[in-house]
Amino acid sequence: MTVDDTFGRLDDDDYPAYTMGRAAEMLGTTQGFLRAIGEARLITPLRSAGGHRRYSRYQLRIAARARELVDHGTPIEAACRIIILEDQLEEAQRLNAEHRRPATPHPASV
Repeated sequence: MTVDDTFGRLDDDDYPAYTMGRAAEMLGTTQGFLRAIGEARLITPLRSAGGHRRYSRYQLRIAARARELVDHGTPIEAACRIIILEDQLEEAQRLNAEHRRPATPHPASV
């Protein structure tokens, strides 16, 4: 991997760039919280060659949403389920919108 490849990945939301300690610091939470949402299967961090958890920016946004719900009194398991359902709803709405778009006519049928 070249230096240019490495810098290009900095814009990738799915690139696991953050260690558990750094992720917890950025979210203002504990490493235990990150482990708990991992155990609840809300996010699955990738592992470095040494076996350490690594998080992407996308995963940090999900974890931040979980923290927001937990900070407002929602139990962690319920917060994880809410986020999963929110994600499923968003995907269903996206698919529904795609199906409602008018189909482009085929050139031979015009």
